[in-house]
Amino acid sequence: MEGEGALATAAGSQAVDLLQRLLRINTVNPPGNEEPAQELLAQTLTDAGFESELLAAETGRPNLVARLRGEDPGPTLCLLGHVDTVPAEPAEWSFDPWAGDVVDGEIRGRGAQDMKDQVAAEVAAAAALGREGWRPSAGDLLVVATADEEMGAGAGAQWLCREHPDAVRCDYVLNEGGGVAFEVEGHRFYTLCVGEKGVFRFLVRTHGRAGHASVPALGDNALLKLAPLLERLRRQPPVAPTPEAIEFISALSREDIGADPERLADAVERLREKAPEMIAYLADPMLRVTLVPTQARASEKENVIPSTAETLVDCRVPPGIGENRVREQAEEILGGDGYSMEFVEHVVGNRSPSRSPLRDMIEGWVADHDPGAELVPIVMAGFSDSHWFRKAFNAAIVYGFCPQRELSLLDAAPLVHSADERAAVSDVEFAALFYRDIIRRVLE
Repeated sequence: MEGEGALATAAGSQAVDLLQRLLRINTVNPPGNEEPAQELLAQTLTDAGFESELLAAETGRPNLVARLRGEDPGPTLCLLGHVDTVPAEPAEWSFDPWAGDVVDGEIRGRGAQDMKDQVAAEVAAAAALGREGWRPSAGDLLVVATADEEMGAGAGAQWLCREHPDAVRCDYVLNEGGGVAFEVEGHRFYTLCVGEKGVFRFLVRTHGRAGHASVPALGDNALLKLAPLLERLRRQPPVAPTPEAIEFISALSREDIGADPERLADAVERLREKAPEMIAYLADPMLRVTLVPTQARASEKENVIPSTAETLVDCRVPPGIGENRVREQAEEILGGDGYSMEFVEHVVGNRSPSRSPLRDMIEGWVADHDPGAELVPIVMAGFSDSHWFRKAFNAAIVYGFCPQRELSLLDAAPLVHSADERAAVSDVEFAALFYRDIIRRVLE
């Protein structure tokens, strides 16, 4: 056991070192320039015995696919992550966004939370096992690091799953979106992301008659007609009793909610008094369709009364819900006439079963390393590469899980896509320990 502990500690140290090196490589997307980061990861895994290849839809922007083959046929476990990041404006940071240094027990730089920390932990754990001579007794270990996740994955996971499905076909996937701990009344929970919401953005348009702005009576101002519709969008559709929301609220409230929407809504409001941040950040988005106006457009000229005005509504919906249901709920909020709607984006969200052998193994690991803590399912309000893997491999179990407890959910969430992004050294080491252990639990 002492030898195993030392090896796990070494994997953690290697993950920290690898993360520092990744953070020093600027992979802001656009333009991405992921190739140097992918070459670093590919070399790390190739030296550990993996078969590694770089597959690119665009020059300089490859996706890494690395495989460690097992002795006998069995399941394929995929550790998934992306190496591109959102932009960073140095003037807004108190340190260099690509510093990659360690200060006060934290590793600093763009991507430290989203998601070079997880990529480093996954690769370091997998490479450590490979160097030790470990091989799956049945099945394969697959490590996939993608490009272009932050801009829709057209050159990343979406392209990879469509053009090279056999290279990344898998039975289990661990990706981003879950694992960060939070507490409610002294009880610790770890999130397990089991799905992503769909995206159905649409335009709401009002119509009038153009005229010179100096004589308002000559026109019929479409922008004034849009104003009350924007005000109505402050309201949101009713609570939806999705299975993930029911289990999540039941766990936090210590009540058996069942599928009754009224009981669910009541439990949510009681919890809102105890843990308002958790309800606002995790529960509210997965409980309902959300309708948020984000852009508006009217006259192109300052002295012309607009004949048309429109607002873009960012609409996110629970997995499985399509356009017809979205339209019904939007019309219930907006009213039935005086405007038109045009959907400009159609992505149906998807989910994996919240109960599976992989979840059982994750729960067992949490019980071993954080006794008393509990795993709860969530649906991500945003979007990740998990969507493309579920869509391509319908039978695959795809979860988001990277354990993190030093920086809790309320500490870490504000750092994602923000200035002064950083991760705790102890969390990176904790994640590397998890990946090392879960690889062996799944494939031995």
